[in-house]
Amino acid sequence: MSLPRWLLPALLAASSAAAADPGPLRDAFFIRGGFNGWGLDNALQHKGKGIYEADILVSPGNHGFKLGTRDWRREWVPSVEGSVAVKPGQALRLATRAGPEATLFVRSTGTYRFTLDAGKPAVPVLRITRLAERKGAPAPDPHAGRARVATLTFATWDGKGETARFSLKDPEAQLRSYTHSSTMQLRDPVPQHTTYAESADLPHVRSGNLAFDALFALAAHEMRQNAVSEIRDGNYKGGAAIACECFETGEKWHYVWTRDLSYAADLGLGLLDPARVRNSLEFKLAGFRAGLPKAPQVAGMKDGLQIVQDTGSGGSWPVSTDRVAWAFAAEEVLRTLPAQERAAFAARALRALSNTIENDRIAAFDGSDGLYTGEQSFLDWRDQSYAAWITNDLAAMAGAKSVSTNAAHYKALTLAARLARDAGDAVRAARYEAWAAQLKAAINERLWLPDAGMYSSLTAAHFDKAPLHKFDWLGQSLAIVTGIASANQASSILARYPHGPMGPPVIWPQQPGMPVYHNRAMWPFVTGYGLKAAAQVGNVAVADAAYDSLMRGAALNMSNMENLEWLSGQPLLLDEKNPSLIGPVINSRRQLWSVGAYLGMVVENVFGVSATDEGVKLQPFVTTRVRRERFAGTAQATLHNLRLHGARVSVRLLLPAASSAQGYHKVDKVLLNGAQVAATIPWARLQDGDTIEIALGAVVAGEHAMTRVNADPYVESPAVFGPREPAIHTVERDAAGHARLRFGSGGNGAGTVYHVYRDGKQVAAKVAPGAWTDPAPHPYACYAIEAAYPVSGNRSHHSAPRCAGTASDILVSDPRVSSNLKARPGAVARLAGWGAPQDRFELRDLRIDSGGEYAFQLRYRNEAHQINLGISGGVKWLAIEDAAGRTVAGGVIQLPHTLPGRGAAPAGLSTPLHARLQPGAYRLRLGDFYNMSYLESNASFSGAGGATGPSNRFDLFGVRVQQVN
Repeated sequence: MSLPRWLLPALLAASSAAAADPGPLRDAFFIRGGFNGWGLDNALQHKGKGIYEADILVSPGNHGFKLGTRDWRREWVPSVEGSVAVKPGQALRLATRAGPEATLFVRSTGTYRFTLDAGKPAVPVLRITRLAERKGAPAPDPHAGRARVATLTFATWDGKGETARFSLKDPEAQLRSYTHSSTMQLRDPVPQHTTYAESADLPHVRSGNLAFDALFALAAHEMRQNAVSEIRDGNYKGGAAIACECFETGEKWHYVWTRDLSYAADLGLGLLDPARVRNSLEFKLAGFRAGLPKAPQVAGMKDGLQIVQDTGSGGSWPVSTDRVAWAFAAEEVLRTLPAQERAAFAARALRALSNTIENDRIAAFDGSDGLYTGEQSFLDWRDQSYAAWITNDLAAMAGAKSVSTNAAHYKALTLAARLARDAGDAVRAARYEAWAAQLKAAINERLWLPDAGMYSSLTAAHFDKAPLHKFDWLGQSLAIVTGIASANQASSILARYPHGPMGPPVIWPQQPGMPVYHNRAMWPFVTGYGLKAAAQVGNVAVADAAYDSLMRGAALNMSNMENLEWLSGQPLLLDEKNPSLIGPVINSRRQLWSVGAYLGMVVENVFGVSATDEGVKLQPFVTTRVRRERFAGTAQATLHNLRLHGARVSVRLLLPAASSAQGYHKVDKVLLNGAQVAATIPWARLQDGDTIEIALGAVVAGEHAMTRVNADPYVESPAVFGPREPAIHTVERDAAGHARLRFGSGGNGAGTVYHVYRDGKQVAAKVAPGAWTDPAPHPYACYAIEAAYPVSGNRSHHSAPRCAGTASDILVSDPRVSSNLKARPGAVARLAGWGAPQDRFELRDLRIDSGGEYAFQLRYRNEAHQINLGISGGVKWLAIEDAAGRTVAGGVIQLPHTLPGRGAAPAGLSTPLHARLQPGAYRLRLGDFYNMSYLESNASFSGAGGATGPSNRFDLFGVRVQQVN
């Protein structure tokens, strides 16, 4: 189905089964869309004579939807080309095939009846009508008669206000039950009030602030809601339940996703429920399927136990390589598991990390700059944060590098090194320590932008590779908390990353023409990492902004939401003039990493509790504002019933007098049962029933620098948006070898300026669109253009690179090509479905006349799955041999999924293999490597590479050879 990875169908238990009479459809069909998490809540019920109905309560928004079966094997979409906006009462003819989704715009919450006429199954017709609303009596006040009531009031972006109220029926109860209401229009059609209770097996807070205590109880309650005994997803086991004492990802996501789990655990869940996190981490490990031949270049142990990269862009790994984020959670679990359980998990973690690291080093490490390739971590809906041209050229995206993913690789290396050293494997420990040190240096050398005072979020694609003036808050924060950034760099990042009035956006600047999701959004878990970074550095302003943002989001939404529009703080920005920009496009309640962020905010940042290998560390970051506003009128706040290595302890803050100064309160002393101790208490000293007291004292000024920005959330202002990227139309060379570029504005307005890059280095600034000539001859150079707004300095992505040198294509019909498959004739000959492990491909007698650096790419088409989903991206090994048969270059090349099209024509170029060659004759050999479909965990996947066996195949059209230096 045509959805980003993050919109993988989440299997929700169907609200009612299909009617006993299936009618002409034969299979149960469901209305699946953004309003129900693309799940199975809404089955079409047969009413007789081929008429089916489903009544759905739909909240405001511009909701994409399709009709589909439980496993998506059958999918119905509008019969016309492209996405269709469906109006109530309008008859919509459907095509019985996959394709773009339809959309339904809803201004206010209401019940919509979806009526399908399948009397003629070959030409079904859908009609949607809004049902009349039933007016009832005004809702009673849920707080009436309560003993204690507290109110939080928040200003809104448009000068108004919203309130959240909290109340207790029995304030003296040992474990409280809270009632919580909000005046803000909620994202989902749920009541404007809710109740939740504290649990005996989880910590609770008593601070003298009813709202503060309640919001912590809400996060703990949602953590328990996400703790399940079985998980499910429509793409696995046909949607059947999978037994797992795990954490599911949220109200609309009922599976375990590697990065979501890992960041959630690192932020807070690992400390509170390490056993369940460990179970979830184990679920995300898998070895190779039995009986598969293993290519000789594949590294690691025979069973191949490694971290699973979830389904995603271009067919998953190694287009995306942030599976190594698993290490963040593993490290936390290893610190918090009881000693008797730690050893077994440590051994398994080292094994999985080692296999992952060794193969990522082969498939995704670029020795030319010392960085790992792969999609940005978590920012995996590529349209939202990459150049528009790259979103359909995923081989180009696969070759880019990002700071967030490289920070995750750094974490994996440092953890594996420590585990290896603990296991007595000094050789492996030294190997990974050296790789980690080299990676840290490369990140600082290649991705740090001195003029911006921040790390570039990502580089441009191959043949350009320049670090872009694009930034993301997760990547910046991970660089700080992992220790990649120096103290000065960390201070600069915190001071210079822009914050809106409601908190930090996850990317900067925003992408024009894109709806809210990653673009134009705050994600609480990312804000939580920003808070960790701010506390580590002592930036009071950034920390206070994070405290405010996390509390506001939970209070007004009555849940820890997946994401919020960043300038308004709304769970849905309803832009009626531009329905295609409405968002967040999808938004789940009790999102796991948002829950982890809120719990971590209270436990780690306010109360200062974090786990180390040696013991529990106590280092609260209580700003003077938190002391004045959250703990007014009290001298202490206590975190009760915190379980650490099996011991139940209480952690109490002894608060000094409130101060009007700006800063944070330093720790005067730490007491264990009344006796002063060091700030890190060894695990062995903790006993059940212990009380830890942390006395806070004088005000430390700290740092206060923070960049603030603001704009109308309905306007694409140059103050917060970047320009659209331009395009190079032609590159020509004159007789002297000077390259002449012709490029357009990319749709940007007057006043936008353009910068020219040659081989990843800026060589001209503030050029007008039209033409530009390189003043020096560079016969093999590759060029790119970026646009910039002069006032804000915000820059676009780079154009697709264009190279001055000529390239030659050698088709599979060339007599120098041999393969075990016979080329199929056509407009362009091809080897159809090439790529089984035993398949052969050779190109003999390739003549190189001029010495230099060459790039080799395959022309191919891979339609195994949707371009943005699946596990079947092509991943192969390309080797170049000289005339004597010696291998002079070799490496993994990627052939990700391509857009549907004519199968007889090539659709794309693979990632390049670079080789420095002398004149002579060479041979190219193409062989197998592996992709995620080779792993046992994907044996029940419903798409290509799943239940029918691994898929690493594509249509091969030929080889492209280009001199680049």
